[in-house]
Amino acid sequence: PTESGFTTDVLALYDWVKARSGNSSIIFWGHSLGTGIATNAARKLQEERGVQVDAIVLESPYNSIREAAAHVPITTIYRQFPGFEYLILDSIALANMFFRNDENVKVLACPLLILHAEDDAVLPVQLGRKLFETARGAYKDKSKVKFITFPKELGLGHDYISSNPELPALVK
Repeated sequence: PTESGFTTDVLALYDWVKARSGNSSIIFWGHSLGTGIATNAARKLQEERGVQVDAIVLESPYNSIREAAAHVPITTIYRQFPGFEYLILDSIALANMFFRNDENVKVLACPLLILHAEDDAVLPVQLGRKLFETARGAYKDKSKVKFITFPKELGLGHDYISSNPELPALVK
């Protein structure tokens, strides 16, 4: 899999859904790594086709895959060794994997909702907050950018925001 391959796949899926959805809204919803795919596809639609997706929901996002890789728990032990950045972080870039949510949200104009659990042990909530600040700073209409955090007492972590019974109302 490649970043451009993922994006191409999502655009093909978008075309398929759009052809069958009538006037229904189409929302891109990305979780974790998928947030980079969602913003890539939305940006490509906007810049290359002049089409704006109806909305984007980013669940447990990050700014770039490099920053995410520097924070995931599996890399904790390796971060202290010399060469971590070169061997791990730079190798992601050499594979043309960037997933620049931070750059993508700067050019988007569709409604953007960022969801993050305070007890996310994979991608810390600070990454979602940082992405929110970037988007809010870039959006002309600040009311289109929302950030919702879920208290750690709910125990939603990285994978269970979608199980929160209040989620449909929050998204709506």
